[in-house]
Amino acid sequence: MAEPDQEGRGASATELGQAVSRLLPGLQEESRAARLRALGALRALMTEGPPPAVREVFGPALLRPLTRCLAGDPAERCRELALELLRLGLGQGAHPSEALPVLMPALAQRLGLPQGPGEACEELRLGLLQLLTELLRRCDRRALAPFLPEAVGILRAALLDPFPPAKREGCQAAAAAAYALPDHFHLQSESLINPLMQAISHQHYKVRVAVIHATGSVIQFGNVKSLDDVLSHLAQRCFDDIPQVREAVISVVGEWLLHLRDRYSYFHKLIPLLLSGLTDEMHENKELALTYWKKVGLQWEKENEDDIKDKLDFYTEPSYYPPGLTRPDLGCRELVTRNIFKILPGLCHDITDWVKGTRVKASQLLFILLQHAEDHITQHMELLLRTLYRVCSDEESSVISNCLKATKLIGAFVSPAVSLKLILSDLGKAPMASYLTILAAVIQGSPRQVLQPHLVSLGNALCNPEVSQRTEEVFYLEQLLCCVESLIELCQEDCKEISLQLTKVLVTIMAIPTAGHLHVKLEDAMSALAEVQHIRDVTGLYKQHISQLMGWLSSTHDGWSCCSPELLQLDVIATQSGPVIAEVLKDFISILKTCLQTSRDPRMRLKLFSILSQLLQNPGETVNSKGQFGNYLEIVIKDILSPNLQWQAGRTAAAIRTTAVACLWALICSELLSPEELQNVRDALMPQIIVTLEEDSKMTRLISCQIIRTFLDNCRKQPELSKIYPEILKRLDDVSHDVRLAAADALTSWFRCINDPETKALLKTNIKVLYQELLVHLDDPDQNIQLAVLDTLKEGGVLYPDLLAKEIEGVVHKHRTPIYCDQLLLHLESTGWSYSES
Repeated sequence: MAEPDQEGRGASATELGQAVSRLLPGLQEESRAARLRALGALRALMTEGPPPAVREVFGPALLRPLTRCLAGDPAERCRELALELLRLGLGQGAHPSEALPVLMPALAQRLGLPQGPGEACEELRLGLLQLLTELLRRCDRRALAPFLPEAVGILRAALLDPFPPAKREGCQAAAAAAYALPDHFHLQSESLINPLMQAISHQHYKVRVAVIHATGSVIQFGNVKSLDDVLSHLAQRCFDDIPQVREAVISVVGEWLLHLRDRYSYFHKLIPLLLSGLTDEMHENKELALTYWKKVGLQWEKENEDDIKDKLDFYTEPSYYPPGLTRPDLGCRELVTRNIFKILPGLCHDITDWVKGTRVKASQLLFILLQHAEDHITQHMELLLRTLYRVCSDEESSVISNCLKATKLIGAFVSPAVSLKLILSDLGKAPMASYLTILAAVIQGSPRQVLQPHLVSLGNALCNPEVSQRTEEVFYLEQLLCCVESLIELCQEDCKEISLQLTKVLVTIMAIPTAGHLHVKLEDAMSALAEVQHIRDVTGLYKQHISQLMGWLSSTHDGWSCCSPELLQLDVIATQSGPVIAEVLKDFISILKTCLQTSRDPRMRLKLFSILSQLLQNPGETVNSKGQFGNYLEIVIKDILSPNLQWQAGRTAAAIRTTAVACLWALICSELLSPEELQNVRDALMPQIIVTLEEDSKMTRLISCQIIRTFLDNCRKQPELSKIYPEILKRLDDVSHDVRLAAADALTSWFRCINDPETKALLKTNIKVLYQELLVHLDDPDQNIQLAVLDTLKEGGVLYPDLLAKEIEGVVHKHRTPIYCDQLLLHLESTGWSYSES
C-alpha cells in the first residue's frame, strides 16, 4: 500500500499532467494571441504547481513542445516565454542531462549552426546562452560529451556576437564547457581561440575581463599548444588602462604557472607576463602578482627539491645586496635563472620597440629579471650592454631611468673584472656618451670594496685623451662628469689613488666651452674630490698635482694651435689654481715663451695673452705669490711682449697687439716692477708702444697713451722727447673721447720730464709747436677736452710763459670761449711771471 504523501504527489502530477495536456494544443494555434494565452497558462501552472509534480510532468509532457516553440515560433514573445518555461522547468529539479538530446539541437539551431535561422533578438540570445551555461554546469559529463561539437559551435558564435552581454555569457559558457569536459574539450578547444582573440580587445572592459578568464580556462583544460596563439594578445592587455583587465591577466597567468599541463615548457613565456604585474601601478595588482609568484616559486622548490637540495641546506645571503630591495625566494630566483636565456633576447628587443608603452614595460621587467638572476647575468653581459647602450638615447625618460636602475644591479652582481672590462673595451674602441652613462650606473651600483682594485684602470681610461677630449657634445660631457661624480661618491678616500686622473678629467671638461652650464657641478666635483682626501679646498688639490698637471701640458706645447685642447686646459689650470701657479712658474713661462713666438698660430697667441693679462691683474695672488716673477721679467719683456708688439698686417695680428699692450699695462699697474725695471721696460718697449698709437683699436690707443704717460712719469733719465710728443699730439684729434683725454694726460707728463735748462733750451722749438697746437684744442667743442688741455698747458706753460702768453694773445680773439685763455694767463701770473718781464 502506497504512503499517503506519495499518493498525493501522484495525484498532483496526474492533475497537472491533465491540465498541461489541455493547454498544449494551444501552442499549435496559428493565432499569436492564442499561443501566448497557452504559454501564460502553462507558466501559471508550473509556478503554482508543487515542484515534485512539475518535475514529473516537465520532461515527458513539456520539454519537446516548449523546445519546438523556442526553436520555431515566429513570435518573439512566444519564444521568450518558452525559454522562461524551459529554464523554470530545469530549475525545478528536472534532470537536465535528459533534456540535452532535445535542447542542444534547438540551441544550436538558434545560436550556432549556419543552417539555423538564428535568433535576432539580443536579449533572447543572451537567455539562450544562459540556458546553455546552466546545462554545461549541471549536466553529467557522459551525457554532455556527445553534444560538445554543438556546444562549441554555439560558443564560437557567441564569442563573435555583437551584443556585449552575450559575449560575456559566451565566455562563461566556454569556461563551463572546459571545466565540464576536460577529457574531451582539448579536441575542440582550438576552434575557440580565434574568436576569443578577436574579442579580447573589445571596447567594453567587462568583455575583455571575461574573455581573458575564458581564455585561461580554455587553455588550461584544452590544447596547451594554443598558448602560443594567445600570449601576444595577453601581453597587450598588460598595457590596458583598466586595472581589472590587468588583474585578470595576472590571475590567468598565475593559474597557468601553477596548474597548466606541460607548464615547464612554457615557463619562459609565462614568467615575463606575471612578473610584469609586479610593476603594475595599482597596489592590489602588485600584491596579487607577488602572491602568485611566491606560490609558483614555492611549488617549483617542492617539485625540484632534489635538484636544489644543496642551495636549500646551505642558503647564505650575499655579503652585499642592493639597499632597499628584498631578495626573492630561492624558487623564484631559480625559475628566472633557468629561463632567462630564453626571456632576455625578446625582452631586449621590446626595450627598443617603437611603441613607448612597450619600452616602458620592458624596461621595468628588465630590472626585476636582473634582480632575480643576480650573478647569473654575467653570461648575458654582451647582449645586455648592447641593449643598454641603445636605450640611453631613448626619448622617454622613464625608460632610461628604469634601465639605469637595472644597470646598477649589474654593478652589484657582476664582477668588475667582467663588466668594466667589457665597457672600457667598448669605450676605447669608439667613445660614446651612452657608454659613459652605463659605466656611471655600474659604478654607482658596485660595492666599494669590490670596485677598489679596479680604480686605477678606471681612472686611466677616463683621463685618456681619446675619451676625455673626444668631443664637445654637451651630453657626452655630462656623462663623463657623472662617471667622476659616481667614483668620488662611492669610493670616498679611495679616490686618492686616482686623484690626479680625476683632476685631469675635470680640468678637461672645464676647458671645453660647451660645458659652461656645468660650471657649478664641476666646482662641486673638484671640492668633493678635495674633501674626500681631507684637503682643505680646491687650491690644495691643485697644489697636490700642479707639477704633474703642468708636465702633462708642457709635453706637447711645441705643437699647439688655437684648436689644441691643452691651450684651454692651461687656461683652467693657470686661472683656477690661484697662487699655486707660481710653484711651476718656470714651466709656465717656458710654455708662454715657446707658444708666443710670432711664427706660431695667431689665435693661439691671442688666447695666451688673455691668460697672462688675467693673471697679471692680481699677481700677488697668482704668478708672483712666491715673489719669483721678477726673475722672468726679462723673458717676458724681450721674448714675449716685444716681438708681439711689432706691427704685422691683419686683424688677428692687431688683436694680438691689443692683448700684448694690455698685458704690458697690467704688468706696469701690478707694481711688480722696481723703478730700474720699469726704466728697462721703457727703453726696450717705448718705440713699439709709440707705433701702437696708430692702431685701429681704440683700446690699444687708449692703453698705449696710458703706458707712455706712466713711462714719462717714472723715467729717471731723459727719453728722446722730441720723438715722442708728435705721436701723442696726433691723438688729440682721435675719434675717441677717452683717447684724447689720455693723450692730454700723456702730454702733461711729457712737460714734466723737461726738468733741466739744457733740455729746455734744446726743445724750445718743440715746446712752441706744442703751445700752438694745444691752444687750438683749448677751444674744443667738448668742455672736458678743454679742461684737460688747460691742465696740460698750465703744466707746460711754466717752461716758457712769455712765449705761451704771446701765443695766447695771437689766438684769443679767435676762440669761442676765451675764458680758458684768461684762466691760463692768470695761472702764469700766479707762478711769478708778469707782462712787464716779457
